[in-house]
Amino acid sequence: MSQDGRRSGGRAASLALLAPPAVFLALFFLYPVATIIVTGLRPEGVLDLTVLARVVTDPSIRDVAWFTLWQAVASTALTLVVAIPGAYALARLEFPGRRLLQASVMVPFAMPTVVVGSAFLALLGPNSPVNTVLTSVLGDAAWTLDLRRTVTAILIAHVFFNYAVVVRTVGGLWQLIDPRLEDAARTLGASRLQAFREVSLPLLRPAIASASAIVFLFTFTSFGVILILGGARRATIEVEIHRATTQLLDLPLASTLAVLQLVAVVAALLVYGRLQRRVPPMPMVAEAQSRRPVATRGERGFLGANLVVMAALLAAPLAVLAERSLRTADGYGLTHYAALLGAEAETVLAVSTTDAVRNSLLFGAAATAIAVVIGAMTAFGAVTARGRLGGVVDRALMLPLGTSAVTVGFGFLLALRSPPLDFRGSLLLVPIAQALIATPFVVRTLLPVLRSIDTSLREAAAVLGATPRRIWREVDLPIIGRAVLAAAGFSFAIAVGEFGATVFLARAQHPTMPVAIFRLLGRPGAANFGQAMAMSTMLATITAAAILTIDRLKVGQVGRF
Repeated sequence: MSQDGRRSGGRAASLALLAPPAVFLALFFLYPVATIIVTGLRPEGVLDLTVLARVVTDPSIRDVAWFTLWQAVASTALTLVVAIPGAYALARLEFPGRRLLQASVMVPFAMPTVVVGSAFLALLGPNSPVNTVLTSVLGDAAWTLDLRRTVTAILIAHVFFNYAVVVRTVGGLWQLIDPRLEDAARTLGASRLQAFREVSLPLLRPAIASASAIVFLFTFTSFGVILILGGARRATIEVEIHRATTQLLDLPLASTLAVLQLVAVVAALLVYGRLQRRVPPMPMVAEAQSRRPVATRGERGFLGANLVVMAALLAAPLAVLAERSLRTADGYGLTHYAALLGAEAETVLAVSTTDAVRNSLLFGAAATAIAVVIGAMTAFGAVTARGRLGGVVDRALMLPLGTSAVTVGFGFLLALRSPPLDFRGSLLLVPIAQALIATPFVVRTLLPVLRSIDTSLREAAAVLGATPRRIWREVDLPIIGRAVLAAAGFSFAIAVGEFGATVFLARAQHPTMPVAIFRLLGRPGAANFGQAMAMSTMLATITAAAILTIDRLKVGQVGRF
């Protein structure tokens, strides 16, 4: 085959790979989003800006918008302050258990929001271990710590959630920077702080800014944490969209709020895209060469302080969650787990716990299959395509990651209920929405591995007459097999715990575990709360197992943005 023929075949193969992801994005993201915009601005088929004016002038909506903005800014700043020292400890210091700790840091990021909310309800409520310790030490003079329904609880939960974003994004770059740059500054008389400020910080600034943009995006569109920990008095735009849809039945208001949120999200994504490109040239080293054993007293103290922070921030909420799932009026036992598996659970959840677990696993498996297929096709197409086409589809598939899950679910409800896309009553809506959110993680996992493959291997195979399909099967697939498994595991963890879109789309008789947990938390009584803690512990265990299994595949920093 001639060189022009091979190029033509490669171009055709790239287009064939990118066409399904483009169609998937158009049908299940762009079309629903466009429907939201039309519904918001043309509720009766005619352009009507009165709803927009009502939203902009309504003091209560302005208060919601202001709270959404400032809590996101505060959450981002607090996350940076807490997580940057941890990023340094994991990137620069070598100590026993470092690799396991680095993997464990990713577990909270993949945790379902309802699990995080449940964990902090247990940790920061009046029956928390903190109050138990205060009572045992101070007796009747002890005060009761109760941070439920407070901004403090929301900020702490957001740091818990997004700690891994900063550690992976900033630490991922930090461990590639040649440490001899700082060593040279120290030799010339600079203190460790001066060396960091004058040498490392300028090199890390793009990664810090990029991580800040992502954390801001996640906290700006936070839903489950706000809904559970904020209560009726603390609502973000995301929660207000849910309330306008499910309680007020005001679709024009919900659509208008979604449009305003989309504008903010797109602006944040544009900033993020610019920051991603502003990485200055610098001498790079292998990861292992950038770390050194902990030697001085100061380094031991620094590492110890960060380990305490990680234990208190990341491990304590999950430990308290498990403890509360076992606590009963008569002591500790499996009462709540037995109640979940018993017949009485059906009267609370409308279905048995076994059905909720099965729904989560089946929806998660279906979403994983969709996400891996669409994400793999995008990654392969982006690598093999010439010109900007592959990059355009790749970046476009990042949009659902930065878009509110509630907006995605709401868009599905509006758009996919009439021909030619009539999905009313279809169980496919849930896994499709979950796959839409999980697909960007698949692309981000596979692209670095695919780009690391020596192109001469593909070229040699093509010269020998191999077709693009055979090149993919014989060259690419054996190299990226572990990365595909890692992408599938991460997608499954994301899909199983997805709550924002699923709470809109899951039918009453087919709830997932996050939806069932939310229902239990919404009912009064210690028994329902204990069962919510038990199911949250089960879901947290499934998620943690998926993330730790991914790490054993050793395919790099899964989930890095």
